[in-house]
Amino acid sequence: MEATRAAIAAFLLLAAFGSSGAKVEEENPEFWRTQARKTLQSALDRKLNTNVAKNILFFLGDGMGITTYTAARILKGQLQNQTGEETVMTMDTFPHVGLAKTYSVDFQIADSAATATAYLCGVKTNLNIIGVNAAGRNGICKTQKGNEVTSILKWAKEAGKSVGVVTTTRVQHATPAASYAHSASRKWYSDADVPAGAKKDGCTDISSQLLKNTDIDVIIGGGRKYMTPRYTKDPEYPTDFSSRGKRKDGRNLIDEWRSMKAGKVARYVWNKTDFDAVDPETTDYLMALFEPGDLRFEAERDPKMDPSIVETVEKAIRILQKNPKGFFLLVEGGRIDQAHHAGRAYMALHETVAFDYAIAKGLELTKEEETLTIVMADHSHPFTLNGFPFRGQSILGKSPLWGIDMLPYTTLMYGNGPGHKIKNGTRPDIRNVNTKSKDYVQLSAAPTESTTHSGEDVAVLARGPMAHLFQGVNEQNYIAHAMGYAACVGADLRHCHLQTERPALHTTFSDGMNGAGPVASGSAALLISLLSALLTLTLLM
Repeated sequence: MEATRAAIAAFLLLAAFGSSGAKVEEENPEFWRTQARKTLQSALDRKLNTNVAKNILFFLGDGMGITTYTAARILKGQLQNQTGEETVMTMDTFPHVGLAKTYSVDFQIADSAATATAYLCGVKTNLNIIGVNAAGRNGICKTQKGNEVTSILKWAKEAGKSVGVVTTTRVQHATPAASYAHSASRKWYSDADVPAGAKKDGCTDISSQLLKNTDIDVIIGGGRKYMTPRYTKDPEYPTDFSSRGKRKDGRNLIDEWRSMKAGKVARYVWNKTDFDAVDPETTDYLMALFEPGDLRFEAERDPKMDPSIVETVEKAIRILQKNPKGFFLLVEGGRIDQAHHAGRAYMALHETVAFDYAIAKGLELTKEEETLTIVMADHSHPFTLNGFPFRGQSILGKSPLWGIDMLPYTTLMYGNGPGHKIKNGTRPDIRNVNTKSKDYVQLSAAPTESTTHSGEDVAVLARGPMAHLFQGVNEQNYIAHAMGYAACVGADLRHCHLQTERPALHTTFSDGMNGAGPVASGSAALLISLLSALLTLTLLM
């Protein structure tokens, strides 16, 4: 009871002091009314864009749940010396917003393989499976055969568009892999990862499928160790044994990729100097693998060796947009998820801020009337924003409201993860701990080696042609179908036919509004119907 009274008193004290943090203009109600009127007018003035999407820019924030999105918004503002809460992210400017349900066929909470198969291939599937429907079973090669499903990247390529993948993880990781591979296991990165039985049954590794399945114009990320023969020294880390080639079949897929592009201008690069030298105007194909595995976190990236996600997105778009038929580009902020798995909110939020800047670059380089841009997450994490922090307080700081054990806690915490540090029933005292450090691991309620995913719906943001299709609450696999419809790729080409027919329909509608033709025809039809009904009644009598 005493603890409850103390908590209430503390909250009232916080409320009293907290109001002093408001900006002066925000104390004037007219500030909020004016802001709301502008927002309302913007919504009223909005016109639906029903064009066929020439291009699709698909930005996927891996693990970027709503809490991550909100916290990153605050951090982005605070990095600009603002209070943060009122910051407008590039993502915030997307006019059409919906929610996607993320569960897989077999699990309430999904992984990145099952979710990627859903939103890229249009079919929900089971955990750990890539590009295979739910008849497939994790790790069982025989269930893969005949159950493969193709992605919107392949649909776009078959429609004559250029296609690309940009990721901050290895290019063989679950999200990018689902755009081109079919695998009963997301872990089959190289042939060394594929069990002997699966090989005997005809299954191949994801890296080899990167070359075989779809002719991808731009491939940017990490993962070069899965492309080269076993023990091949890495060009950047020649003395690091873990960075050496993994393949047991002796194939050098990088060399094979080069030879496959004979007659074309195809560039392979692994460092920023060579990357910067790539001329988009004269380059047909680009493979850029900047790390043996995943790329470095943005906060630890060496700008002399590795380009930022903003730079990789720009290079990819400039290469792809030369195609007069348009392009499809998948951009994954993949290390948001990996930072969350490690319980490192600092890293996750900085990755999200960088991701938002990449989205801004994408919008800058494309035209909204012809480019459908989607931003969404594949799943979330058990990540919370809590504790009544003051306005403008560091999002990476501690709540001014302490627990009933008289110990502080951070504004950001996890439901489970490596940050579980209770000893003898007592939480650690973090009063003198710098929780804003990039290496700080947030406290978690339950002990797990790696923070799990969480199962709540994720946001889907859209702008450009047919962006209004991406609203409401939908199954995650709907996303692929809506993108395909908007761009007239894949099986559903009705939008192309509607575009051809629309002018005639529009003219008829206008004539009906302004002249007597269609109206008169409608009236005549109504009169005939009434006479027929009257005649029927007469006969019945």
